[in-house]
Amino acid sequence: MKTALTILQVLVSLGLISTVLLQSGKSAGMSGAITGGAQTFFGKKKGMDELLGKISIGLATTFIVLTLLLSIV
Repeated sequence: MKTALTILQVLVSLGLISTVLLQSGKSAGMSGAITGGAQTFFGKKKGMDELLGKISIGLATTFIVLTLLLSIV
């Protein structure tokens, strides 16, 4: 049981890391002013960012639950 939960937690953590890294960053300052035009020109995929945000919330919740279960077991 503990081994299965540990393997599942590793898989969830790798998924969480990948979804967070795939999200686009929030540009601020002068660099955001320069690259903001390029993002508008090429078309930013806002729907994909929202989907990745929802997936990362689900994976983070699953990670927390698995961590609590592993601490109990």
